[in-house]
Amino acid sequence: MIDLILIIIIGTIIGTITGILPGIHVNTVGLYVFSLSDTILTYTNTMCLCTFFVTIAIVHAMLEFIPSLVIGVPDESTALTVLPAHRLLFEGRACEVIRIVAMAGFLSIIIIILLMPVLAVLLPLLYNLIKPYVAYILIIVILIMVFRFNNNIIGSVISLLIFLVSGIMGWLLLNSSMSSSSVLLCLLTGLFGTSSLIYSMLHEDNKIPKQEKSQGIIIDKKFIKGVFAGSIAGCILGLLPGLGPAQGSVIAQSITGNDDIRPEDFLITNSGVNVSDTLFSLIAIYLIGNPRSSISVFISYILYDMNIFHLMFLISVSLVSVSLGLIISLLIGDKIIEFIEKINYLYLSYIIIFLMSMVVLVYALFDGVPVGFMLLCYITSVSLGLIPHFIGISKSNLMGVLILPSIIMFLGF
Repeated sequence: MIDLILIIIIGTIIGTITGILPGIHVNTVGLYVFSLSDTILTYTNTMCLCTFFVTIAIVHAMLEFIPSLVIGVPDESTALTVLPAHRLLFEGRACEVIRIVAMAGFLSIIIIILLMPVLAVLLPLLYNLIKPYVAYILIIVILIMVFRFNNNIIGSVISLLIFLVSGIMGWLLLNSSMSSSSVLLCLLTGLFGTSSLIYSMLHEDNKIPKQEKSQGIIIDKKFIKGVFAGSIAGCILGLLPGLGPAQGSVIAQSITGNDDIRPEDFLITNSGVNVSDTLFSLIAIYLIGNPRSSISVFISYILYDMNIFHLMFLISVSLVSVSLGLIISLLIGDKIIEFIEKINYLYLSYIIIFLMSMVVLVYALFDGVPVGFMLLCYITSVSLGLIPHFIGISKSNLMGVLILPSIIMFLGF
């Protein structure tokens, strides 16, 4: 018992670090630990090692929205949260955002656990049923997204063009000699991070407004509906291989059925998708034999004969981890908000844009990608990312950069 507690503490600390520091991904840490698993298992057992993986994954998922809130640095799972989070930041509601996202993530785990009996029966059947039609399902989802969230035909056509252009760009680069990590870093940083910061610099005050000290949030029917939609979308991702939380957020928008989605509503569903997908990635190992993430792949290799008792244990660890993540996100989030209130936002934005750009270029250099070519791709993605801001359409259309390559792959091209 003591060794499990120690492992959870270590996993929580590392998950916190990977969550709040941009550029340090939980999958990278997991890969290093997995590569040393043979040595580690001479000192401990498989369940302790799996406990570590589950803890860092859940805590990371609970905290990774903070960089996108305060400095606009996205990764694949938080890319769409940058603009809504920044909008609320400049309304003085950052503390509220932290509570909304943290509580939504916590409740999504509870919902997934409560739905386990239903998932155990339905998901294996549905997985085999829809697997041949994944591409067509994705196309339907995209068309619904494009035409539902635009009030006129012109906006729908422009949204579709943005989706296609970003998708073609993603498909070309992901099928180039560049590594997928370099491509995703360049595209997501340009499309969602740097472009949002540049627009904020042009249209917002240079100083972050004083943030209201949120004492609590109202968990009403609409809140629960958003979390539930996010949780269901997280499960749907298990049936649509190749998709991640960002695409799941697009699906969740359609599930909620809201024509007018507030920034906080979107953040609720996104958090529900992100955190529930982390847990469902573990459940998918047992239910459909399909690990949904790098962390779950590591666990599937360590627990190659996973049974129901292993699954129940890991779900219990997830519940402990999400509780710790909830507490830590509230404590650390408020401290970070207090700090950034004192900083000139214009200067901070310049520094962040410079650092993000350098990370993209340095990563390309170490990855053997010509810096000039990477710079061209980066500038193009930034320019494309600015278009939705200026013409007033949703940046979710830019997720074509990931969704269109998935559709093309499932169509067999």
